Amino acid sequence: MKRYLFLITLLLSSLYGTCQIKNSFKTIDGVLNELLEQISISKGEQMDTAAIRTIFLPTAQFSIRMQDTDTTFVETVTLNEFLELITDPYYEEGYSEKHISRVIDQYKGIAQVFESFKAKDSEGENGRGISSYQMIELNGRWWVTNILWTNESKEHPIPEKYLIKD
Repeated sequence: MKRYLFLITLLLSSLYGTCQIKNSFKTIDGVLNELLEQISISKGEQMDTAAIRTIFLPTAQFSIRMQDTDTTFVETVTLNEFLELITDPYYEEGYSEKHISRVIDQYKGIAQVFESFKAKDSEGENGRGISSYQMIELNGRWWVTNILWTNESKEHPIPEKYLIKD
């Protein structure tokens, strides 16, 4: 097991160790602020998928917990699938996401972040939700390894502890 982890670390070092590290990637807040900046676009713009890719480990997964009237389900996609989804013409009408509050727990180079957010989609609909980020510090910077999120509903409002401003 240790050998396997060592090989992964070595591979990531060779892939990402030679790149100049953006200052924003040196902190958890910096990485997440960069992500929100990259996915928030005005009408007619396209998201910069190359810039977004630099925020995530190549093995990152994106999962959304959804609920209709009778069923709860999850949809999970890879980084490449996520980047394809966000280049859909739907987003060319604009998309905005801003954080409300973050709760960060970290230990020894790993972190779990609960972030409440507010968003406005390309159809002008406003909404809120919570994203759960798993992150790792590697080679002098932070990476997002996975995201799981869900949207707020009338039946399940965001708890107050996740709405307190930073």
